[in-house]
Amino acid sequence: QVQLQESGGGSVQSGGSLKLSCAASGDTRCMAWFRQAPGKEREGVATFYIGGGSAYYADSVKGRFTISRDNAETTLYLLYLQMNSLKPEDTAMYYCAAGFRSPNGCDYHSWGQGTQVTVSS
Repeated sequence: QVQLQESGGGSVQSGGSLKLSCAASGDTRCMAWFRQAPGKEREGVATFYIGGGSAYYADSVKGRFTISRDNAETTLYLLYLQMNSLKPEDTAMYYCAAGFRSPNGCDYHSWGQGTQVTVSS
């Protein structure tokens, strides 16, 4: 089981930026950010595959969000989500997830407790 701890959420105005961080202790091969707004289903925002360094994004955040990993850290997996040009519809609880590769992409076995992002118009 991987322990995950998110940080970096907060409140910003539309057009602003935030950077989320996720510290993962334990072995993992793929990590991702998900979000869930009140009354809506959880959706995947961005996925990062640790072995190859490839990243994938939901259409709704492409060009605005960037997922990355701190390669200098060898004892923890530090995952980031840089969010620029934020919109009110980005308001949600953001969760970090970690897992292992599967034929369908990534099977997530560990989840963080979430960090709130609120964007006002």
